[in-house]
Amino acid sequence: MDVLITGGAGYIGSTVANLFLDRKHKVSIIDNLSTGKKINVPKRSIFYKCDISDKKKVKKILKKKFDVVLHFAAYANNNESIKKPNKYLKNNYIKAKIFLELCIASNIKNFIYSSTAAIYGNNIKKVKEDEKPKPLSPYAKSKLNLEKFFYKKRKKINFIILRYFNVGGVEKKLRCGFNIKNDSLISNLCKSFVNNKEFLIYGKTYNTKDGTAIRDYIHVIDLAKIHFKLSQKILKKNYCDVFNCGYGKPISVRKMYDIFSKVSKKNPKIVYKSKRSKDISISISNVSKLNHEIFINHKESKWLDLAKTSLDWYRSTQ
Repeated sequence: MDVLITGGAGYIGSTVANLFLDRKHKVSIIDNLSTGKKINVPKRSIFYKCDISDKKKVKKILKKKFDVVLHFAAYANNNESIKKPNKYLKNNYIKAKIFLELCIASNIKNFIYSSTAAIYGNNIKKVKEDEKPKPLSPYAKSKLNLEKFFYKKRKKINFIILRYFNVGGVEKKLRCGFNIKNDSLISNLCKSFVNNKEFLIYGKTYNTKDGTAIRDYIHVIDLAKIHFKLSQKILKKNYCDVFNCGYGKPISVRKMYDIFSKVSKKNPKIVYKSKRSKDISISISNVSKLNHEIFINHKESKWLDLAKTSLDWYRSTQ
């Protein structure tokens, strides 16, 4: 395969790029490095420092024919999007539309889109792909808008939309990883456990077993494998579909703290704070549809590896 990856200097995009390269496929990457890091870009890839809405540069890149375009490029800070909604609308939707129209005009047929489970909003049950979207933040709305764009173009292209639940962990070679400066749960846990600083939990009165919010985490390596396997499939079969990407296994903020504690053998102080605006209390995937297409085995040990590799990555960046 010859694939084009937007946002390939980011956490997930670079992990996916490395997996394709490890399996002897060709990878080209577009990234403007606004949030991604050049150090994450695999040396074996062809790299274009370019904004996806730069029509002149993108047209030139697209003269090379690609089998699949994997679109990761997006701002992904949920809390920031609440403060700067226009920034997210412009980058995640308007600029992405420009890029995708250029791809379609260049006769590219196959796309895999990195979307988010945040479009579902709050749910007390495991959500299926046909659940009515209820996005709570501008980030989630921007991702949903682009999903709708793909469906409008369904007569011209094949596409697979992947709705990520929470992603964690790092590949074992530590060639790339998450931005340690972001405010994700995993990054904040690493900061606390590596630096022996108190760990903040926002909300302890949710309607959950331990009172803290519940999420569904998937290891970034499993997520990369999903992209690879579906890229193979989309070349052989027509798709116009969406899949949840998670394990379907609920894990609370407090339980994730306990997993990091087990791996690191440390117990930094927990400080409980008030719930944050528009935070989702429960988000769990129903992955029966994905597992029918591609079986992703979940074991408890994957959470332990998620914690271990995340801590290893955080230490390596210090």
